[in-house]
Amino acid sequence: MQNRFQHVAVVVLACLCLAGLAVAQDSNYSVDQPRFLRLPPHGQQSSAPAGTLVQWNGSFKDNHGATRTFTMVGTDPTTTNTSTVIPVYVIPIKMVYGPSNGNMTFDPMKKLSNGQTIVANAVTSPIISHGVNFTQGGVNLGTTQYIDAYQRANWWSSVQNNSGYHVLLSKPRILPEQTINVTPSQGSVGSHFGKTVGTMDLFAFDNFLQGYITKFKQIQPNTLPIFLTYDVYLTEGGCCVGGYHSANGRQPSGQTYSYTTWVDQGTGVFSQDVAAFSHEIGEWMDDPFVDNFVGCQDNSILENGDPLVLHDFAYTLHGFTYHLQSLVFMGYFGAPKDTSLNSWLSFQNDETHVCPGQ
Repeated sequence: MQNRFQHVAVVVLACLCLAGLAVAQDSNYSVDQPRFLRLPPHGQQSSAPAGTLVQWNGSFKDNHGATRTFTMVGTDPTTTNTSTVIPVYVIPIKMVYGPSNGNMTFDPMKKLSNGQTIVANAVTSPIISHGVNFTQGGVNLGTTQYIDAYQRANWWSSVQNNSGYHVLLSKPRILPEQTINVTPSQGSVGSHFGKTVGTMDLFAFDNFLQGYITKFKQIQPNTLPIFLTYDVYLTEGGCCVGGYHSANGRQPSGQTYSYTTWVDQGTGVFSQDVAAFSHEIGEWMDDPFVDNFVGCQDNSILENGDPLVLHDFAYTLHGFTYHLQSLVFMGYFGAPKDTSLNSWLSFQNDETHVCPGQ
């Protein structure tokens, strides 16, 4: 287990009405709040998909005896011992603010102190690179990608003897950078969590993403497009949103996608380096179509990152120190605890209670 950087966070989840974009949540935020959102599936894209996301369906009985069904990425770990590789595209997004709303540009192609761009650092992080040996509670999960190690631990009772079971992200193909010129009505430059960052309205931003998904024909439902910004938070009733994931269309043929920001490191900083990246890919893995409903009062969807926002752990790879957010296991949602590694409730053993309502 690595050194932990942990703070208490208030997580507010947006629930959109399926009939429109109405938001069912308190919109009066007097202070910055670290948040990750989820958008219910949009309508299916009109073109016929070239293939569907590799996925499996399962179920568990929660602590009240209710049967909870779910869909996850990969093959069924209880019946298979195989490796799945999901093709990945990364789309950098440059955010430009004019004289009337900040006069700054935030570009993920910027180089950091190690001489690599933010995009390059993100794709060589432990989320995609295989350089870290993940050993938790004395159990060697393998030298692999972070979310693969998490998923192996999540289903450890089934895969502990299955060295061949993996769900991996491919080496990403970087698509041409896109530019958003943020209008004053959409966002501005300001100070949040002690950093000078840009902001933009979540729904205006997602409209741009919908266009980019259509623009790049290689983005198909069997792939994962990841949109990346630098030093930007989205807003929805207030700041600050570090990432979200959603789908165009429902399972099994919908197009899943994810957005994450990279914010410069610092004590108390929300979404520092790849913390948001790890959060969103972890949630995409276990709830790709945003429809895995559970019996929790704090979170009605099986979103494994939301309970542990700002539970960031440091891992060094290729000379760069990254911060990966811890994620809860199935037991948190009421599944049998012995499903997961050491009957823990989270990857770093930093969650001690099941969700409210279980």
